[in-house]
Amino acid sequence: MKKHFLTGLVLISVLFAACNSKKEMKITDLHVHLKGNLTIDDAVVKSKAENIDYGIAVNCGLGFPIHMDSQIDSVVKVLRNYPQFYLAMQAEGREWMDIFSKESMDKFDYVFTDCMTFTDAKGRRNRIWMPEETWIEDEQEFMDYMINTLVTILNNEPINIYVNPTFLPAQMADRYDSFWTPERMDKVINAALANNIAIEINNRYEIPSADFIKRAKKAGVKFTVGTNNADENFFGAEYARKMIKECKLTEKDFWLPEKKSRF
Repeated sequence: MKKHFLTGLVLISVLFAACNSKKEMKITDLHVHLKGNLTIDDAVVKSKAENIDYGIAVNCGLGFPIHMDSQIDSVVKVLRNYPQFYLAMQAEGREWMDIFSKESMDKFDYVFTDCMTFTDAKGRRNRIWMPEETWIEDEQEFMDYMINTLVTILNNEPINIYVNPTFLPAQMADRYDSFWTPERMDKVINAALANNIAIEINNRYEIPSADFIKRAKKAGVKFTVGTNNADENFFGAEYARKMIKECKLTEKDFWLPEKKSRF
């Protein structure tokens, strides 16, 4: 009798453990650059080793190596031999739509941009990841102008993902929560939702915050995972995994593009 009881207890424990063990969600990093010493063949090895699928992103815009329609086919051609990867256009600056045709945009699996480059009210081109190219006289006015610019981007630029989301200039970054108020979050979240634009969970900068992600999830916004690596030294999508757990995200909360023909 005791033996049968113990056997039953073991079976119940095994079944309980099986029911409560969740398979870790498959990660796809849609914001990987071939920069530093990272070659495309290195990306193949790294992707397999970490069991993370990649989207290879190409910087396209004013002042970047890819800055005209005639260069796009060469980019697509390189990726023909690497069908395991998605191919992304990273649209740089606010003039990118004047540089590239819709036909060129459509050759990529998806298009994304951020709000890290914009022209301010005084006509100065800000690149807010570079302190020497960021002009801030009044932090709150700067923040409101940037939010309004971002909402305009989301409402008017034909993108699939808002990347490097909620990024702040260096002098403001240590006060993230004071600048990213609920009202400002909701402005951005509502614009993304209205335009069916996913929001990236960025591993490099560890943004947006958990509070932002929870608000966006509640509103019905989809997410992606991205790193925006500067070189080969990035690993495991740790911040995204942390946010997936903390914010109780599932596969249904994420957006993935469809791969297009490259021939």
